[in-house]
Amino acid sequence: MKRERGQERNSKRTVEKRSPGSRPRIKKEEGSGTTGRSNKVIRTGTAYPEEVVKARKKIDIPPLTSPGKRIGKSRPEASKKLDTAPKRVFKERTSDIFRRNVINKPVAKRFEETETDSFVSPKGKVLRGKLGKRNVIESLDREKRKPLSKAPKNDGTIRLNRFIANSGMCSRREADTYIATGCVTVNGEIVSEMGHKVQTGDSVSFNGKLLSIEKKVYVLLNKPKGFVTTVEDPHADKTVMDLVQNACYERIYPVGRLDKSTTGLLLFTNDGDLTKRLTHPKYNRKKIYHVHLDQKVTKSHLDEIINGVTLEDGFVAADSVSYADEEDKKQVGIEIHSGKNKIVRRIFEHLGYKVVKLDRVYFCGLTKKNLPRGKWRFLTQDEVNMLKMSSN
Repeated sequence: MKRERGQERNSKRTVEKRSPGSRPRIKKEEGSGTTGRSNKVIRTGTAYPEEVVKARKKIDIPPLTSPGKRIGKSRPEASKKLDTAPKRVFKERTSDIFRRNVINKPVAKRFEETETDSFVSPKGKVLRGKLGKRNVIESLDREKRKPLSKAPKNDGTIRLNRFIANSGMCSRREADTYIATGCVTVNGEIVSEMGHKVQTGDSVSFNGKLLSIEKKVYVLLNKPKGFVTTVEDPHADKTVMDLVQNACYERIYPVGRLDKSTTGLLLFTNDGDLTKRLTHPKYNRKKIYHVHLDQKVTKSHLDEIINGVTLEDGFVAADSVSYADEEDKKQVGIEIHSGKNKIVRRIFEHLGYKVVKLDRVYFCGLTKKNLPRGKWRFLTQDEVNMLKMSSN
């Protein structure tokens, strides 16, 4: 049956009765306004022949619900069948695993972020901006890759050259020369091996003379003008060792240097560890000088000394500077921690002044109170403890 142009097609259709072997006719129901096909398709016809029914029973095929009718499955039943089917196992590729765990791995938050755009490293240093964050992470990674260094165990032994130096006979470098030449014996046997260690109870002799570790001695001298700060100098008429030669039997040496024309405090000791802590620049040991100049110092030059000046060997700045006498502006007091050679004289000469007199009045907490020029005294135990505590 043909449709007229513009006529709607009904969704519900019925099948008329037909003779066996003929094509079914589809008849549209009148009054149906829906379009599309329904889920159920019903076909009508005559019953199956008895021979077909008997044959199906012989091969155990379940009988039809009703001869000539077939009911299709709805969509929900079909989705249930898909859900119960075995699912395919997805195997992740190696490249995806590498990309997830290595390339796109998020960086752990190993820094402390403050309210501002700054980051604090584990050592307390504040680094700002994104570069600061990256530097903290990179420094942590470098520290993590460093091999763990084991601290040497204190087993009660000491190197032979250090034992000889502590005895006051000579320095460590000279002791190495004596050991190599066979002048040193340990428990009656000659030792010429560098780095040999001895115990405190061993018998160490040098050219037949028994050595023993000497006690630590600390001597403070108020150095006068005209003496060279050195242990020995064949070209010098007078050295500071001439002033303290009768102070003790132990071998002591000066800590730091003072110019020949510079006066003031100078420390002598045989404590090598303390000497290193008092003279190394990283410990910032405080020294105060009283400077007499050939002309009045301007206030602008004092400010320039505080801000720092550039000399031939680098930049240097004083910790503080001021007039020692308000009425006489030729006298200046300067506090500085740099240990460069003739540093105070070169600072003022750089600004056009000439130093007439230079006196060190303060050194690492020690003063020259009640100590006349050219005299020396032993440090008290409290002063020794103060030096060791402040140098840690």
